Amino acid sequence: MNNRVPMTINGEARLREELKKLKSEDRPRVIEAIAEAREHGDLKENAEYHAAREQQSFIEGRIQEIEGKLSAAQIIDVTKMENTGKVIFGVTVKLINVDTDEQVSYQICGEDEADVKAGKLSVTSPIARALIGKSEGDVVAVRVPSGTVEYEIEAVEHL
Repeated sequence: MNNRVPMTINGEARLREELKKLKSEDRPRVIEAIAEAREHGDLKENAEYHAAREQQSFIEGRIQEIEGKLSAAQIIDVTKMENTGKVIFGVTVKLINVDTDEQVSYQICGEDEADVKAGKLSVTSPIARALIGKSEGDVVAVRVPSGTVEYEIEAVEHL
């Protein structure tokens, strides 16, 4: 089983930044909140204590999740690859909707980086899966909830 997690250089940097913040800021703050709540006495009916413990549990879980993803990360830098016009992980794809002539641009990235509003599509999304392996000039039919949309691949950029 392939358990590698593909991500771009920017995606890895953002995860490392989040991990650093969790360990250096959030974790010490919640430990201090737990200690402070303990001083208030009876822990069974101490809402502040229970809220802080719940927050600590979330932070520790997120730290483990990020560390796991980073340890399994396969960093892909498309700027160092030859642009063959083929859609691969990490590229930015300019598409034209065949029916409406509307232009859109998406970068195909890892699941943690995905943000459709910012033009970043998860490699596991239906649009990205339909585009992977296709080339500039190809017309691709993508199944969406409202039916099927056809896009022409106008350009593939290694940014």
